[in-house]
Amino acid sequence: MEPVIDLTKEYGLVLEGGGAKGAYQIGAWKALREAGVKLRGIAGTSVGALNGALICMDDLEKAQYLWENISYSKIISVEDDVMEQIIQHRKINREVLRDMMEYLAKGGLDVSPLRELIADSIDEERLKNSPIDLYVLTFSVDEMRELDIDMKETEPELIKDYLLASAYLFPLFKNEKLHGKTYIDGGALNNVPLSSLVDRGYEDIIVVRIFGIGREKKVRIPEGTNVYTVAPSVSLGSILDFDGKKAKRHIKRGYFDTMRMLYGLSGKIYYIDEQEEECYYLRQLTELSPDILRRLQEMYKLEEGQERFLRNLTEIILPVIAQEMKLSKDWTYRELYLSMLEATAKMCRISKYKIYTLEELKQKVKDKIEGLSGEEVPAFVQIISKDTLI
Repeated sequence: MEPVIDLTKEYGLVLEGGGAKGAYQIGAWKALREAGVKLRGIAGTSVGALNGALICMDDLEKAQYLWENISYSKIISVEDDVMEQIIQHRKINREVLRDMMEYLAKGGLDVSPLRELIADSIDEERLKNSPIDLYVLTFSVDEMRELDIDMKETEPELIKDYLLASAYLFPLFKNEKLHGKTYIDGGALNNVPLSSLVDRGYEDIIVVRIFGIGREKKVRIPEGTNVYTVAPSVSLGSILDFDGKKAKRHIKRGYFDTMRMLYGLSGKIYYIDEQEEECYYLRQLTELSPDILRRLQEMYKLEEGQERFLRNLTEIILPVIAQEMKLSKDWTYRELYLSMLEATAKMCRISKYKIYTLEELKQKVKDKIEGLSGEEVPAFVQIISKDTLI
């Protein structure tokens, strides 16, 4: 596979705030690192700032270990089972509810564990000596303004304070003064700090979205500036769901979604390496066995006969399936076939965390598709099967 971005350039990386969803960003970094993408600078808000510091330290193993062993009690002073009940919307007893109300009445959840995690994980000297610049976004309550802090220009003893300041989620987290000043989460004004790099003249920028809670500032992109976006196609859950098993899944998804961006992979569910032309997909959709043709005509109650079938297929059946696949009105045969193939692969429970060539995924489906027999099989599965009547 060949990357679609220029690996001779240096890139800026934008890391959004989003609490527990931040594990996704470590997966994205893993993919960028493997591909040989050179980073010049990182702008991060909240968890994005913390992950940015880990990236500047260039210790992927440490970052993965930290996230894969994360828990609620490593971020806030609570019992893990209590938080799990709350996050999973399980029945909460009166005692748990009373404790939560007391936390909020006292100014929010105590983040002393997060302070300790930052103290144990961040090496100021390595961060200062990193070839990658780090810009941290927070909001100064005393000055009532956003701060965009260059960590290399910051006094070493203040680095960890600013990383904590960027993650002070108001009003949920208990807010304590840091070096005599009050801060809240940078996401209050700028949760996706693209402006931090654009204003500094970066022309090639990769933005990793996790869709956290906060304000997304509108940014005018100058002519000649290239912005590439990596984003999950499904929700990553709650910003407070600090669970190691879920973090591990987020890392995996972040890795493969970034591979999709880097190598121009197709698919919305799966990761497909394909370069076929539109005419190839039209053939895949129309060159079907006589048994499949008859079955489709029965399913749609259409006139039988070979001479009528192609018109029925292209003018009635395929447009209906395109609606079922929720494609745009100007869908292409390529989009339709790939969406049908992915939906069939999902029904066959084929693993999605792998990069498939088109032929590999088709073969995987072919090997398992007969296992769908006996169920009410949609029309698109009959078309994907081509020769095998399901």
